[in-house]
Amino acid sequence: MKIALIAGEESGDLLAAELIAALQARRPGIRFVGMGGPKMQALGLDSWFDYKTLSVMGFIEVLRHLPALLKLRRNLLKRLVAEKPDLVIGVDAPDFNLGLEKACKRAGLRTVHFVSPSVWAWREKRAAGIAESCEQVLCLFPMEPAIYAKYGVDARFVGHPLADRIAMTPDREAASAALALPACRHLAILPGSRVSEIDRLLPVFLQGAALLKASMPDLHFLIPAANGLCRSRIAHHLQASPLSDARILDGHAQSAMIAADAVLLASGTAALEAMLCKRPMVVAYRISALTYTLVQWLGLIKIERFSLPNVLSGEDLVPELIQEACTPETIAEALRNLLASSDNSVLIARFEDLHRALRRDAGDAAAAAVLELLARP
Repeated sequence: MKIALIAGEESGDLLAAELIAALQARRPGIRFVGMGGPKMQALGLDSWFDYKTLSVMGFIEVLRHLPALLKLRRNLLKRLVAEKPDLVIGVDAPDFNLGLEKACKRAGLRTVHFVSPSVWAWREKRAAGIAESCEQVLCLFPMEPAIYAKYGVDARFVGHPLADRIAMTPDREAASAALALPACRHLAILPGSRVSEIDRLLPVFLQGAALLKASMPDLHFLIPAANGLCRSRIAHHLQASPLSDARILDGHAQSAMIAADAVLLASGTAALEAMLCKRPMVVAYRISALTYTLVQWLGLIKIERFSLPNVLSGEDLVPELIQEACTPETIAEALRNLLASSDNSVLIARFEDLHRALRRDAGDAAAAAVLELLARP
């Protein structure tokens, strides 16, 4: 049996690697081909192209890289049709992978999409067209299959891999010791894993943190860097900041979250990870003004809540500072309120409830769904 997986970015590489491991455990001897990163390749993936090409986001960013993305998709399709795998699995990157899957399906290949696009957040009607791209969607969140059901699409909730990996009660002392942190309060700052996000968000995050430090001089700051390029951009912005003594970490984002007294982060998977680490957080995010104007003008966003803890709970569990609300002053005030609270037991209990709902052994559940699909004609 030969299965093709197409993943971009570190998050897709990790998700796909867990799926590969679960498939290997259930069905030894499967050959894996396609495109992926070091974790997938370590498990035997024959990667044909550089997966980092997919690390772009937003209308403007995608338009700038569009020629390279289209060329990559054409080359992948040509290779997939020639190789004729038993199944093609697109992992996340929906704007890229759904089009590729659609072309593969038209060419007679079977297709699955792993990680639903955020149809719960914007452009819900995309769900109707996804059946043209794949036979099945593997969903990480429990509210997603019901949306697909409205449009007659086969979708399964398999749970979220992060919920499987992160302990229900993370060890804060061990995380502090691993990072050799001094005995004082810490704020973890996570402005994103893309250079474009760091350049857009970190300056305002640092300004807000500086305002906070003026009233909390004992507060120390941790800024995890996803890779060397991110580290260089973080260091660049710190040079122009009053927080020049903030500590940059090479990775260790999860340990920084667990050890910190609070977390300031960009919206997205980092908010989910902070929730699973049971840490109070402030979610702040901006996109380019032009992208935001287009999204608003087209009426593509239909939700009241943006961060995953709030979406999953249906409650305002964590502060959200989006677009115009994302300012140094609002960030400092929200963090000050969090750090002034001496009892977070109610918040942590809600986070634990959400954690249990997401813990389903996602890799194995996804592997079971894939093999069941392949067993059908």
